[in-house]
Amino acid sequence: MEQRKISAMPPAEVEKQKEYINLARTVLSARFSDRAPKAFVHTYGCQGNVADSERMKGLLQACGYVFCDSAEEADFVLFNTCAVREHAEDRVFGNCGALKPVKEKNPDMIIALCGCMMQQQHVAERIKKSYPFVNLVFGTFAFHRLPELLYKVLTGRKRVFATEETDGAIAEGLPVFRDRDVKAWLPVMYGCDNFCSYCIVPYVRGRERSRKSEAILSEAKELIAGGAKEITLLGQNVNSYGKGLAEDIDFPRLLRKLNALEGDFIIRFMTSHPKDCTKELLDAMAECKKCARHLHLPVQSGNNRILKEMNRRYTREHYISLIEYARSVMPDLSLTTDIITGFPGETYEEFCDTVSLVREINYTSMFTFIYSPRKGTKAATMPDPVPYAEKSKWMRELLAVQEEIAAKRTASMIGQTYRVLVEDETREKDGYLTGRTQGNVNIDFAGDKSLVGTFCDVKVTSAGNWVVHGELVQ
Repeated sequence: MEQRKISAMPPAEVEKQKEYINLARTVLSARFSDRAPKAFVHTYGCQGNVADSERMKGLLQACGYVFCDSAEEADFVLFNTCAVREHAEDRVFGNCGALKPVKEKNPDMIIALCGCMMQQQHVAERIKKSYPFVNLVFGTFAFHRLPELLYKVLTGRKRVFATEETDGAIAEGLPVFRDRDVKAWLPVMYGCDNFCSYCIVPYVRGRERSRKSEAILSEAKELIAGGAKEITLLGQNVNSYGKGLAEDIDFPRLLRKLNALEGDFIIRFMTSHPKDCTKELLDAMAECKKCARHLHLPVQSGNNRILKEMNRRYTREHYISLIEYARSVMPDLSLTTDIITGFPGETYEEFCDTVSLVREINYTSMFTFIYSPRKGTKAATMPDPVPYAEKSKWMRELLAVQEEIAAKRTASMIGQTYRVLVEDETREKDGYLTGRTQGNVNIDFAGDKSLVGTFCDVKVTSAGNWVVHGELVQ
């Protein structure tokens, strides 16, 4: 398949959706003459899905909806789904089924399912046959068409399905509803060209296409003006940003452009693929003062045979060399990663290579998963003789090693002072706040809630495995 060259959606298509916003608002105003209609949006999966939901909530708000906290009180329910792991899919089916009695009490409620799961035709067909109370189903290529699809549901009697794959052009200029002011998600690209053998993402998100840097910088300026203190750049593989664009741009240069913007804020990014992680990127991180000293670099496995079977296109040795260089230019760098245990055909000895890598790298934290087969991927057809109970045992062993590493790391922080972005009040204890260091470590400390959204110096006084406690430095 050829790489997609289209990145920006034709202005006429964007304007058409704005017209549908007005049409939907008119219908809803007539239908809800005494109050504003309520929408409930629930997001499954990754930060990219959260960012997509913010854009869809922007469209719903423009159509006239206000947001509520439960499906029971909503007139419109939207589940933005995830297809990366079986557990996430099972939750969607279960929660969708639980909506049936809710809709029986409120027949005019509109139920919509969208996102990665719905881009899989076998899932869309299952919804069509087994969940007749669902009104609207659309995939990842139709997010921007929500006003149009909503209007069709509001004015028609038939269920609406929009799961076809398109060229993946990116719609700019449509409204966004931000869930939080202090921390912001900023997509820089969509899709993936890597086709890791276990991953469904390229099939449901399409091929890589990048946003123009002008659009990214414009949105970043709006976020900063709105009070954002932490901006996380999102993409399935941000390291390949810029491919297919007419402008001469790559991810290191984009980082430098964002770093040059006025304001006091932190830049983070994810996800970063090791095969495309370059010294130029690591140098840019080191040089950009606003770039957090934190790198999320998923390794998935520490064994070269398994990495080859995963189609990761790097070796253990190459990965380690990247870490060594990164730490040479950023000695205070915090590293996190993703790891899959129990990949089809993996032996215990090969799993032990992953454990030894974890000990060698000393990650700040890890996101760990037991392999979950995804229909349509190469790995799903591979022999998988190791029982799940044995894979779970491996996982417990890995987590025990990481807990040991984490305990030593947090203990080493005691007595040190860190610049912390205060994110919120803690739920556990009144009068306490929680924040994060640049290295992505959570710190809880006593303080007034007026400090939320600001940077503070906090001295660490005690430590657990994953959270440290401190006191404000006046």
